[in-house]
Amino acid sequence: MKVVALHNLKGGVGKTSAAVNLAREANRDGLPVLLWDLDAQGASTWILGSETGLSHKVGKLLAGKSPLGEQVRHTPWERFDLLPADMRLRELDRILEDKADGDKHLKRLIAPFSEEYALMILDCPPGLSTLAEQLIRAADRILVPTVPSPLSVQAFSRMLEHLQLKKRQRERVSPFFNLVDRRRRLHREWIGSPPESMGCMLQTWIPYASDVERMSLENRPLADLAPRSRANHAYRRLWQELKAKLEE
Repeated sequence: MKVVALHNLKGGVGKTSAAVNLAREANRDGLPVLLWDLDAQGASTWILGSETGLSHKVGKLLAGKSPLGEQVRHTPWERFDLLPADMRLRELDRILEDKADGDKHLKRLIAPFSEEYALMILDCPPGLSTLAEQLIRAADRILVPTVPSPLSVQAFSRMLEHLQLKKRQRERVSPFFNLVDRRRRLHREWIGSPPESMGCMLQTWIPYASDVERMSLENRPLADLAPRSRANHAYRRLWQELKAKLEE
């Protein structure tokens, strides 16, 4: 099973829409997919038409004392499942810090799902956190949705500094431009020639589109809501690019 995390120091960069749409594209490609909504706000959970809240205490689930797999919920799409968010996920960093197996604990929580799924996508909360540090161990690829702006590029650099990545770990971090508005000069310039500090970016960029906002109103990914939209075609290309990276 491959594990892909969507993470950014900043909020409001389109992390959840990327997580949901990439999961759906992988599912449409024939893969059994599990999306784990680790953000207490529960945006991915909402878009996929489920309710937030877990039936067991989050502490016991994340400590491995209760079966996490029992919390999985089916979505309306075959072989596309969800581990929903919970407001108590605000305790996640503390739980991860307290575990004796250190920075490998998240990886150990994920491991049992490899028996049923080919791909797990993690929709992570923003910020510099213990979770962010453990993603390096747990994820095969960390995608960083980035708005083409100086502050977003600065946030990306700060995230890399915080994680203190080794060279091979850095290669698994893949930023891509999101919420691109081609009416803006800087956006046009940067999608053609990104700042050097962004490193090796994914080539696909996602345009700003009102259809993405509609996802939370109609509780459907773009592939089902607006299959002909520019944004949906962009997410299809992004999945194909990511798939090639995962197969390397």
